[in-house]
Amino acid sequence: MQDYDEVTAFLGEWGPFQRLIFFLLSASIIPNGFNGMSVVFLAGTPEHRCRVPDTANLSSVWRNHSLPLQLQDGREVPHSCRRYRLATIVNFSALGLEPGRDVDLEQLEQEGCLDGWEFNQDIYLSTIVTEWRLVCEDDWKTPLTTSLFFVGVLLGSFVSGQLSDRFGRKTILFSTMAVQTGFSFLQYFSINWEMFTILFVIVGMGQISNYVVAFILGTEILGKSVRIIFSTLGVCTFFAVGYMLLPLFAYFIRDWRMLLLALTLPGVLCFPLWWFIPESPRWLISQRRFREAEDIIQKAAKMNNVAAPVVVFDPVEELTPLKQQKVFILDLFKTRNIGIITIMSLLLWMLTSVGYFALSLNTPNLHGDAYLNCFFSALIEVPAYITAWLLLRTLPRRYVIAGVLFLGGGVLLLIQLVPADYNFLSIGLAMLGKFGITSAFSMLYVFTAELYPTLVRNMAVGVTSMASRVGSIIAPYFVYLGAYNRVLPYILMGSLTVLIGIITLFFPESFGMTLPETLEQMQKVKGFRYRKKTKDSMEKEENPKVLITSF
Repeated sequence: MQDYDEVTAFLGEWGPFQRLIFFLLSASIIPNGFNGMSVVFLAGTPEHRCRVPDTANLSSVWRNHSLPLQLQDGREVPHSCRRYRLATIVNFSALGLEPGRDVDLEQLEQEGCLDGWEFNQDIYLSTIVTEWRLVCEDDWKTPLTTSLFFVGVLLGSFVSGQLSDRFGRKTILFSTMAVQTGFSFLQYFSINWEMFTILFVIVGMGQISNYVVAFILGTEILGKSVRIIFSTLGVCTFFAVGYMLLPLFAYFIRDWRMLLLALTLPGVLCFPLWWFIPESPRWLISQRRFREAEDIIQKAAKMNNVAAPVVVFDPVEELTPLKQQKVFILDLFKTRNIGIITIMSLLLWMLTSVGYFALSLNTPNLHGDAYLNCFFSALIEVPAYITAWLLLRTLPRRYVIAGVLFLGGGVLLLIQLVPADYNFLSIGLAMLGKFGITSAFSMLYVFTAELYPTLVRNMAVGVTSMASRVGSIIAPYFVYLGAYNRVLPYILMGSLTVLIGIITLFFPESFGMTLPETLEQMQKVKGFRYRKKTKDSMEKEENPKVLITSF
């Protein structure tokens, strides 16, 4: 029996072949960065007010007083969804009565925006909000658009792994790229909000499937020492690069349809990668396609300028099979201990995801330039990922994750104390909060994989990451609350982030521990102290393993 990593060890860990795969697969993630957050600009809501027809026979004074005032962020501004009844003020204007002097405006009857709205075009020339009038009574459709995109992400998460297991990593990687790019292009031709949203769900399915399959393909081709760097710095950093490109595209292209077209172009440019990215040799071997797997390894050896054995994979002497026992989702609640850990993990993933996506989607609502704020929100992710990687190498998991969550949640709670005139300070605190929450988010895969035993490890990571999809579906409604109170989303996000930081301290510690193989070997939920292993549990750990995780 052979081990794949041992058989292919002659290739080395970081030769030209591995570098090519690392950077090409990471580059294929770039379109995911701007497609995932494009709704920030596609569905941006500019300032708006009720339209008063030019044909209305109003004096300039009455035209200037045709809208009631509302209190917003401590100042009075014209109402965005109401106006004084037009027939009434036309009559007053004809009689020569003056608003405020002859007529008490507070006593006047009001009506909705029967003649539509006037939208400020300083930031956006057009968005789906301005085109299909998704304001006032229909403003609920805007967060629903974003939530349904993340419903597509949730659905894609379910099917991507199964499809790549059935049809191959490379085939599904490029198929889902085509889905993401093709359906983004079709959105250009949307004739109404319903059509746009249905297509957006499909884009979400392709977006996450492409990301997951690229992740799997990289971890299966690359060696152990490169795997962790690829999964933490490679895909995450290039996702952030794509996210940074989004405000650059949006700044120069202010029309939502043309912006969509521009965002599909990088996806098209990724298709030539088909001729450079190979299929996973591991997957080919699992399908008993030894000749194809051998050809890939031989080409890799040639590229790395190393000598390869005449026969790399002997079909007679098969590779060591993974002994798999059937497991069910209820196994994550089989004992009281694993059940508590699972519930806490679900909360940790979901609430961290709420914070990450709510802060990302809320950048247009920050004071200052919407495009610059979005760029900073993307840029702050790069040091966050690097920090997370460095911390994971040296420090206990639960203290590190709790620490960055306390940092992120704490600074978000401080925003409510910032005076209205100090907008730059509010933006700085929001970005610092994003740094902390992004760092925590990027550590969750490793932490969850280390907590659970081998039998249920993949299922545990899958189920808990699904909880993060639920969090992303909820996140747009946190942003929606900002229309009523600017600091309310930060109070809620900060409070929930601090809460989940406290809960994280009750997880067992996994840093430096051997990976559990059975439910009995799982460490117990405890408070702030480490629990020493019993002699009994030590005897059960035959062939202890050190964590080398693809996450």
